[in-house]
Amino acid sequence: MKHDVTVFRPFPFFVGQKIRIEGSRRGGDWEIAAIGEHTVTLRCPVSKREFEWPTFCYLVEEEKGVAWPRRNE
Repeated sequence: MKHDVTVFRPFPFFVGQKIRIEGSRRGGDWEIAAIGEHTVTLRCPVSKREFEWPTFCYLVEEEKGVAWPRRNE
């Protein structure tokens, strides 16, 4: 029997990458500061504070030519 299956894969981050997280307690604009075997360190582009978390992101979509960091409107 065949089924429709949704497949999730961890996103292959690279240092310096600019990302936007939506729908999460980590929501907002971030820069990838470091990548560990099981962790990713995110840097806030405004305060420059860094936070290390277990790898958690999955690709939903990529946006081209958008403002970053996004200003609250």
